[in-house]
Amino acid sequence: MPTTPVKAKRVSTFQEFESNTSDAWDAGEDGDELLAMAAESLNSEVVMETASRVLRNHSQRQGRPTLQEGPGLQQKPRPEAEPPSPPGGDLRLVKSVSESHTSCPAESASDAAPLQRSQSLPHSATVTLGGTSDPSTLSSSALSEREASRLDKFKQLLAGPNTDLEELRRLSWSGIPKPVRPMTWKLLSGYLPANVDRRPATLQRKQKEYFAFIEHYYDSRNDEVHQDTYRQIHIDIPRMSPEALILQPKVMEIFERILFIWAIRHPASGYVQGINDLVTPFFVVFICEYIEAEEVDTVDVSGVPAEVLRNIEADTYWCMSKLLDGIQDNYTFAQPGIQMKVKMLEELVSRIDEQVHRHLDQHEVRYLQFAFRWMNNLLMREVPLHCTIRLWDTYQSEPDGFSHFHLYVCAAFLVRWRKEILEEKDFQELLLFLQNLPTAHWDDEDISLLLAEAYRLKFAFADAPNHYKK
Repeated sequence: MPTTPVKAKRVSTFQEFESNTSDAWDAGEDGDELLAMAAESLNSEVVMETASRVLRNHSQRQGRPTLQEGPGLQQKPRPEAEPPSPPGGDLRLVKSVSESHTSCPAESASDAAPLQRSQSLPHSATVTLGGTSDPSTLSSSALSEREASRLDKFKQLLAGPNTDLEELRRLSWSGIPKPVRPMTWKLLSGYLPANVDRRPATLQRKQKEYFAFIEHYYDSRNDEVHQDTYRQIHIDIPRMSPEALILQPKVMEIFERILFIWAIRHPASGYVQGINDLVTPFFVVFICEYIEAEEVDTVDVSGVPAEVLRNIEADTYWCMSKLLDGIQDNYTFAQPGIQMKVKMLEELVSRIDEQVHRHLDQHEVRYLQFAFRWMNNLLMREVPLHCTIRLWDTYQSEPDGFSHFHLYVCAAFLVRWRKEILEEKDFQELLLFLQNLPTAHWDDEDISLLLAEAYRLKFAFADAPNHYKK
């Protein structure tokens, strides 16, 4: 997975960067031509194949109606039959910034919302919907062929004697197919080794170690020194979502054990509200390896054997622990990590979209009032669970994805709603909107667009938060 590319030219404002790089296609426009390919690592065969597919699909889309803007979430048309889209689901392609690339006419950032323009992606990584695409938007043959090809690449990589983790991150950035997501997450999180022969022994050892913790610590949950921690965990779990999953007695017991053991073994932070949400994605991904579920929100664990549930519980604990190792300052006393990240987000947005930043300031809306939860829960309370899982595919493939790249995702998430934000003229209504963004019907395409915009911001403003670093 590539790190932040070197910028060809330093720019001081988002508008200036937009003017230099805005060359995206808009669905429905008639005069577009194929853009120069940005990923220099692609060979000519891949370039020509992609170019031919894009041109064919674009010509088939000429009769497609333009997306209509409305308050809140923009509705995407869902026709009964739609021609295959380019790899990635998005109907627009963009080249990355480079002195060697051709340029296109500049376009003002104020003319359109950022997520509808100039998406910039990692080299040779397209926005692919990782095994959870909506089949209604693609022909079944193109969908199955594309997903089968991606799945085969993952399987070949995972089956090798030593998995190339860098290549695995590169493939995973654009989404991970559901059948290989459990193993891929375990590798990317650092829970399992790259060597395939060592994995069974590692799994057995770590699972045994976790249940030794249970035997040693869990009976102390009612002791005076730990009872407040356990009581808070017991109160918080039923408040989590999705309720259809969390309120199953077996699931509640598993989550209680995971969170209590983690809190006891990490006294520097202990249990803090917000940590409980981070258990859910790992648990759902690992349980879906053993059951068929159309919707991750309604997973039923009643038919899963007890021994399988035990192993999933241990795997979830260790993967969540690996995640928290990188963001533990978010949950220590006074949560300094979150305080700093919210301040960094404010600085970043002031450079990306000064108008939105000034509008929030004029109406006395403080970033801490809405962005604290974004950092504390990693946007899990802002988007549906299946979108969180897709988001974490990319986070785990990015260097410091949960601690650093998340900042740019939050910035893209805020600016995504610039039109609605600027229309609100009242403090209460503005804050209420920011705390209850209309994302209930978001799908993987929305998340892919969000990630593409976040990557572009990382490309352009990687140095934005630097003066906060000591």
